[in-house]
Amino acid sequence: MSNKKNKPQDNSHSDNIPDFTVERLGSSNYDTPLIKHFNHEQTVEGFMDDSARIVYNPRVRSVKKFMEAGEDPPSIEVAGPRKKIFFDTANVRAAIVTCGGLCPGLNDVIRSLFMELHYRYRVKEVLGVRFGYSGLCPRVGQPPIELTPELVANIHRDGGTLLGSSRGPQDPAEMVDFLERMRINVLFSIGGDGTQRGALDLANEIERRKLKIGVIGIPKTIDNDISYVERSFGFNTAVSIARDVLSAGHEEARGAYNGVAVVKLMGRNSGFIAAMAAVANGDANFVLIPEVPFDLEGDKGFFRALEKRLENRRHALVVVAEGAGQDILEKEDLRRKFDASGNVKLGDIGVYLRDKIAAHFSSGWHAATVKYIDPSYIIRSSPANADDSIFCSQLARHAVHAAMTGRTKMVVGIWNNTFTYVPMNLVISKRKQIDPYGSEWLSVLETTGQPAVMKNEL
Repeated sequence: MSNKKNKPQDNSHSDNIPDFTVERLGSSNYDTPLIKHFNHEQTVEGFMDDSARIVYNPRVRSVKKFMEAGEDPPSIEVAGPRKKIFFDTANVRAAIVTCGGLCPGLNDVIRSLFMELHYRYRVKEVLGVRFGYSGLCPRVGQPPIELTPELVANIHRDGGTLLGSSRGPQDPAEMVDFLERMRINVLFSIGGDGTQRGALDLANEIERRKLKIGVIGIPKTIDNDISYVERSFGFNTAVSIARDVLSAGHEEARGAYNGVAVVKLMGRNSGFIAAMAAVANGDANFVLIPEVPFDLEGDKGFFRALEKRLENRRHALVVVAEGAGQDILEKEDLRRKFDASGNVKLGDIGVYLRDKIAAHFSSGWHAATVKYIDPSYIIRSSPANADDSIFCSQLARHAVHAAMTGRTKMVVGIWNNTFTYVPMNLVISKRKQIDPYGSEWLSVLETTGQPAVMKNEL
């Protein structure tokens, strides 16, 4: 079983080095209003210098290769407030948009963006774009709302998004027309890779028109599959809630003779939630994710492994990510449609697996009692937990710092426990996935005891 194509590249050759250069609208010539908040101009502590960077791959072997070649190792710009900024904040009009599916922490980000803009940078007007990118197109969308301290005061206590959301692309030219007409200087785009792809198209149209409008992304994906970003907000909350769901599934399974509980969790292309929730819970016996293919039938297939589990313990907890087993469903022509964003609509692997398990273990005393749980929408619409709320606040404030300095076409992320600025084109270049040969998947295998391979032919 070769692992060459799955292993992350060492980036030891020039051609493989990502370009982490963040674009800017122009030079920063204004003093930041934040000086007033940092000890009344008596200190610059808290400000970040533009030269501050963090090494992309901190492994000694990787860094050593560049040093021996007389080159600097690839590095990412460190986030933080600067003493000099691009915009005269008294004349700035900002807008915030949330796109894609719901995710814990959306309201935390909206509120923290507003609070930083309003109270720290003294931006006089912040608009909330309604229902995703459609709100930037008056022809099809709703007009924006003006955000105020009173309006956002308690929204962080609620799940969902104050602004509403939607999927699907809109015409970049029409969106830029709207930004121009509304005299918006900065747009904060909160969403996943599809949202950031749309934001980059919009930013490119802005650049083509030679406008000074910044576009800053805040990566929102509950699946935690954004590249060059270690963690996206909402993921921690999702894992925490999913852990409790797995506990309920475990009780359902062991409450019946040959009881099997199937719990489907989010994860279109990456199985981080299913994997980490299973490790956190400790009771799962099988975890099925998109990154690790499996067969149902055959000597090495999932059913044979499940048979052995039931023979030994008479109950089993199966965790499946929504994107797992899609090759099996495709063979049965169960995934042929597309959503508004152009993504292939996934076949329902959870229901499919439930029915197939029930059919396979249906005879005599060995018949299985199958319980099925899908908590996806409960998890997506839940408020953020404390850890995610802190993270959302930090992401939002760093996004505002970036915007005020004229940075654009970038997202705020975190890398090696440091907040960073990453070009949008890198973020959308690929999806982050679990390495089937890495430590995260190893922790799943050790927790569940499931076979490392449930595929008859590799």
